[in-house]
Amino acid sequence: MRIFAMHGSELLGKSVANASEADLAAHEEREFTGGEHKARPLVSVRGEAVYVIHSLNGTPASSVNDKLCRLLFFIAACRQNGAKHVTAIVPYLAYSRKDRQTKARDPVTTRYIATLFEAVGTDRVITLDVHNVAAFQNAFRCETVHLSAKRLFCRAIGQAAGASQVTVFSPDGGGIKRAQLVRELFEAETGASAGFGFMEKRRSRGKVSGDLFAGDVEGHAVFIVDDMIESGGTMLRAAEACRDRGARSVHVIATHGLLGPGSQNLLQSSLLTGIVLTDSVSCAGETARAYPDAAISILPVGPLIADAVRLLDAGEPISSLLGMED
Repeated sequence: MRIFAMHGSELLGKSVANASEADLAAHEEREFTGGEHKARPLVSVRGEAVYVIHSLNGTPASSVNDKLCRLLFFIAACRQNGAKHVTAIVPYLAYSRKDRQTKARDPVTTRYIATLFEAVGTDRVITLDVHNVAAFQNAFRCETVHLSAKRLFCRAIGQAAGASQVTVFSPDGGGIKRAQLVRELFEAETGASAGFGFMEKRRSRGKVSGDLFAGDVEGHAVFIVDDMIESGGTMLRAAEACRDRGARSVHVIATHGLLGPGSQNLLQSSLLTGIVLTDSVSCAGETARAYPDAAISILPVGPLIADAVRLLDAGEPISSLLGMED
């Protein structure tokens, strides 16, 4: 088995390798004049099961498209040089939000991304809390594994809530199922009851509308759950609505802390008691260090990914890890 971590995902790669009691395999990423590049393994991959880790979030140093291109080329190079099979571990999978047509002549980019991975010979794609699980699973023809951080979140909720009544909240209608699953697992693991709520949100041509609010949050510790935070506007809107209705504390929870332009409004908001993210993307940890007053907690997902790699490499069932019945 060979585990590689592309540039920009080294910290997560080391976390996965350490939890797997393995070393990251050496590779080279070389730049050429004019913007071209190459990536190659520096160890033999012939006959090996290869796992390549890379989160496809954009950063000031590397765009989403650049990261995607480098990952695809590296996978192709491994297949070209005799890898038995190649698994792409992509905790944050770019373009997953564009999974259907909502306007005339819209692209369905999720499907195009799947086609690119398949074209270079990817045997399996592992991702974490993708935006739409059904769209992800239906877009790919190679094997897919969808991991979830909800068990990590449930532990964080229990620790942060203390003796307060918990309400798990979805900031929009599209995330209702995600928040319901977190609530159900929290109740199953703790034996405590938890409330549920959600807020209406409709986005069209950059404008957000919808005022419907469902759920009792008065005096409760509210945990607003989503798959990602980018600008933070959706979370901040929901946090304000919960505070207006008497929430005792408001925490926001998201797997992918993309935290792009505008997110400083969320990070500096007095409405929030705490922010819980994972280290699926490196910018989450960087933001936590830059905003120490934001009370950001970073949950490691390396052990979860390492467990998946171990089970898959051994050919053992992975349903228990996914929370599915056998």
